[in-house]
Amino acid sequence: MHIERILHSQGFGSRKECRALIRAGLVAVAGRILDNPAEDFAPEGLEFSVDDESWVYREKAYLMLHKPAGYECSRRPQFHPSVFALLPDMLANRDAQCVGRLDQDTTGLLLLSDDGQFIHRWSSGKKRTPKVYEVTTSHPVDDALIAALLKGVELVDEPAPIAAAACLKTGERSLRLTITEGKYHQVKRMLAAAGNHVEALHRSVVGGLSLPDDLAPGDWCWLDEADLARLATYSEDA
Repeated sequence: MHIERILHSQGFGSRKECRALIRAGLVAVAGRILDNPAEDFAPEGLEFSVDDESWVYREKAYLMLHKPAGYECSRRPQFHPSVFALLPDMLANRDAQCVGRLDQDTTGLLLLSDDGQFIHRWSSGKKRTPKVYEVTTSHPVDDALIAALLKGVELVDEPAPIAAAACLKTGERSLRLTITEGKYHQVKRMLAAAGNHVEALHRSVVGGLSLPDDLAPGDWCWLDEADLARLATYSEDA
């Protein structure tokens, strides 16, 4: 594949812009600065640099972001900055999308991809993928609250009670809640229906994939094959 096409597929701009990067001497492979936009390379696993920053060719983008509070999961945010402001421009150029959404005040694990099938699979409520949330509550957590969440609570516009898949008290005003649906403001609505209130919400796990302890708020990382395998650990069709 021509190197200009490789750069274009990785989100480095239009074909014209990618040709300009190459002709400006800003693209290198194995330390060799390139000057021919039509030079051919096998793309799979190709390591290259653009303006001295190293990259690896990826046919599809799979990544996780440690979402901080105060960011919206939208390319057209209304009241707060977009999570895409935390990512390199290349990922926006290749049309990476959020896999599901977190409220602007919710922190934690957010998946993103430009693979439509991947996005559909992991955002579909029909898959019943477990998602674990660390919840800080406004009132003390007691046995009655845990029991109500596990039994199921009535939510407006829902035909049947919604129950947590798991619920564990982790502190006087904190609990770990696992849900398998993806309903609008679900955790906040469940806590309110059970007689408490969410003060802070953090998603720590999706499927079998946990947010790494060393991934700081606002930082992101690529998902490798092992990460994707862990993600699928608890899906019904894995």
